[in-house]
Amino acid sequence: MSSPTVSSTPDIKLGKLTSPVSLVIDAILVAGFFVFMFSLLKSHVPSNDPKMVFIWAFLSAGCMSGVFWLAIQMFRVVLTAQRLANKQKR
Repeated sequence: MSSPTVSSTPDIKLGKLTSPVSLVIDAILVAGFFVFMFSLLKSHVPSNDPKMVFIWAFLSAGCMSGVFWLAIQMFRVVLTAQRLANKQKR
């Protein structure tokens, strides 16, 4: 026996889901997030050496900023795809 298809909705043509302007806005948001996390993390590094505090706060803020960048990109793509899907249903 053959199983029914998973989706009964027609395929929706998705165009480009990001633009250069949205990428610039995202980069500004990520830079702001990095500065915020760096300033927050400096007080959480268990060291008295200023160089070690800088290094580990920088590296930690960099990792968290990378995850923040991915989250922003996923949010924008899903939001754009949902808007396009709703527009094509009408």
